[in-house]
Amino acid sequence: MLFKRESHAGLASGAITLTFRSWSKPQVRVGGRYRCPPIGLLRVDAVDRVRVGEITHAEARRSGFADRRALLDALSRPSKRIDGRSRVFRVALHYVGPDDGPRPELDDHLSDDDVAGLAARLDRMDRASRHGAWTRDTLALIGKRPRVPARELAPLLGRERLPFKADVRKLKRLGLTLSHDVGYELSPRGRALLQHLRQH
Repeated sequence: MLFKRESHAGLASGAITLTFRSWSKPQVRVGGRYRCPPIGLLRVDAVDRVRVGEITHAEARRSGFADRRALLDALSRPSKRIDGRSRVFRVALHYVGPDDGPRPELDDHLSDDDVAGLAARLDRMDRASRHGAWTRDTLALIGKRPRVPARELAPLLGRERLPFKADVRKLKRLGLTLSHDVGYELSPRGRALLQHLRQH
């Protein structure tokens, strides 16, 4: 899960135990463990959909904000207005510890079998898509324009922002992209794969 840098210390110390997200559907599950670079692993304890007007000042502070107003400002964005009737997801979580697991996204030494397997996964995602092949174009665009927000990248491919972000998450699960506070970049694994694909 992504958090701004100023939240990292609070997550690691246990001061931050909530986060509110304006997702269209849950992106995490109860009991799941999620990487939060660079501090380590977070475990999700509960996921509920609530009205913004129900959020208390105490909950806002538990999510790392000074008050409800600061939280609402953080949730709002130009494309989506947040008010008291808006529904958001309240995620309770806690810090588990450092992430000592394997990091395939950092491995740029791809065998021929690795390349073939990843290419086959991309082909399957392209075939399953309602808007046509997208995987290679999306990787190439992120490679050219790292750390650019999705709202700017999506129109360059004729895409809407939210479906574009959902597709980038699929690439991330393959270890091909990295997410940042703003935008994305290719992981070492993603760069290596894209280079192989361009050569063949």
